[in-house]
Amino acid sequence: MLAVKNISFGYDKDTILHHISFTVNKGQNIAIIGESGCGKSTLLKLIYGLYDLDEGEIIYNNEKVLGPAYNLVPGMPYMKYLAQDFDLMPYTTVAENVGKYLSNFHLKEKKQRVQELLEIVEMSDYADVKPKYLSGGQQQRIALAKVLAVEPEVLLLDEPFSHIDNFRKNALRRNLFAYLKQKGIICIVATHDSTDTLSFADETIVLKKGKLIHKVPPKQLYFNPADKYTASLFGEVNEIKKELFTFTKEDNETALLYPHQLKVSEDGPLQVVVKQSYFKGSHYLIKSALDKQVVFFEHTRSINSGENINLEVVTNIH
Repeated sequence: MLAVKNISFGYDKDTILHHISFTVNKGQNIAIIGESGCGKSTLLKLIYGLYDLDEGEIIYNNEKVLGPAYNLVPGMPYMKYLAQDFDLMPYTTVAENVGKYLSNFHLKEKKQRVQELLEIVEMSDYADVKPKYLSGGQQQRIALAKVLAVEPEVLLLDEPFSHIDNFRKNALRRNLFAYLKQKGIICIVATHDSTDTLSFADETIVLKKGKLIHKVPPKQLYFNPADKYTASLFGEVNEIKKELFTFTKEDNETALLYPHQLKVSEDGPLQVVVKQSYFKGSHYLIKSALDKQVVFFEHTRSINSGENINLEVVTNIH
């Protein structure tokens, strides 16, 4: 088990993370989400041991994670950390990069292991190519294979799919997270992509201004967001006074509604003016105005700007 206990850290005098505590069990996939600058990448680096903590401690299987003040080479041997720069050797082959940390004592087994990892990231055809000739997305896939090579007990990934095309990204995510589950590897992913959270995480940590404000299963987080900040991490969200569409007498009571939770209805209680329609493939995202408030909703077709529309809520409000 990995335990982060009341840690705080700052660069110089500015505190970046404030009293963070959580635990992660073997084989769990944890996503860390939050606005840019909230401390996601810094938290990963602290867990890996790249910095010395100001307060608190990090424990893995009863062993303290120690920073550069205690280790000549920062980083813990049972962990691997993949940063947003890929740390590849540009003038050696893809296969040599992936096999960098593998022993040469059994060359046949090493070759098989490298081939297995290249298949996971769908880069088998590039084994003899040098990374300097690859695209950013291809380099990122090689970097993933490289950190998996020695089967770390804890894998820390910082925006691991940011450079990868969407049609590759979905298959890669399925392959990677299935492999990690099979091997019982703890994985902590710092991400801006809600798919990493909703589809693959066992729990999601939400950071806001360096503080941990939630650690719950992603389904719970999505359907019952505690605040607009949290809900907005999954896309557009509307905060609408309940008195406008219910019989509540509480003037300050509001509901957080995603665009798909509002639909056009002739008798709907919410009267809006359409401002713009955005084609999303399976639907249109409509931007509208409710008095002076912007409201987003989904519809099957484009709606002309300036048209008056009535909306109703299509889901229960908690």
